[in-house]
Amino acid sequence: MTDEPDPVDLPDLPRGIALSWGMAASPQRGPKREMSVERIVEAAVDLADREGLGAVSMAAVAKALGFTPMSLYRYVSAKDDLLLLMQEEASGAPALPDAGTEGGDWRGEAERLYRAQLEIYLAHPWLLSLPINGTPATPSTVAWMDAYLGAFADTPLDLDDRTAAMLAIMGQARWYGTVAAGYAEAARAGGLSVAEVGSREAALFLTLVDADAYPHTRAALEAGVMTSDRDSMAFGIVRLLDGIAAYIDRVAATGLDARAVERAPLPDDPALAADKRVRAAAKTVREAEKALRAAQKNLRQVRRDAAERIARSAG
Repeated sequence: MTDEPDPVDLPDLPRGIALSWGMAASPQRGPKREMSVERIVEAAVDLADREGLGAVSMAAVAKALGFTPMSLYRYVSAKDDLLLLMQEEASGAPALPDAGTEGGDWRGEAERLYRAQLEIYLAHPWLLSLPINGTPATPSTVAWMDAYLGAFADTPLDLDDRTAAMLAIMGQARWYGTVAAGYAEAARAGGLSVAEVGSREAALFLTLVDADAYPHTRAALEAGVMTSDRDSMAFGIVRLLDGIAAYIDRVAATGLDARAVERAPLPDDPALAADKRVRAAAKTVREAEKALRAAQKNLRQVRRDAAERIARSAG
């Protein structure tokens, strides 16, 4: 016996969303004892963890479970629904704060959630390859949103600002996770350590980057920034939280929130960016810039050659 309500079909709710909330009825026919939405999703997540998102198909998941693809379609009717449920399963819900740490320490709680998200991305890097089609209205997504918003509950920020802070931190976690997962994958594929991948990448940049053309980048490379023990990616979240802290202090002191500050327009209007003539003009600019860099490189070489000729003539 169970106290949970029986699942019901909601015709206006996408099936993947309904499945994630337990609101879609199981099929009346099919291998019920051996098959379930949960087993299908677990098998798909395991496949993605081992072989990457590209290995996941309805046929591959069915094979892993020992059934036909048609058996799966009785439970999960589309691959997009399966991907949504995989994201839900892999993301999970954030752990509750440690006892005694609730209230007041918004920064500590935000950092905890941020690091927990990073761990998920590193454990399931294929999550970062899923297309972003809005915010999935699934239980795990809502749980993460609620935890972040709860972290700012005792601050003077209004709900709009709390949401904006949440999105900024979650975006930083996704960016860091993308870079970290990329290095980890490169290391795995090459049988190297992450440090060795960084050293090879640094050597490649030193070979390609000309000091005359890119003096600042060359100086940074020669200083060893790409092989430094310092975690440069951590700079972003620390400065982001510093900025949120300063903003919270300003709101507390003045009562002025983001709506009281004139906002800069977006750098590019999406409609303009999609215009064919605008894209063509932008391409022309890029080609001109490339040609200018080539001409500048040629000028530097000609000057070096001339300097050598002059030196030889003087000798």
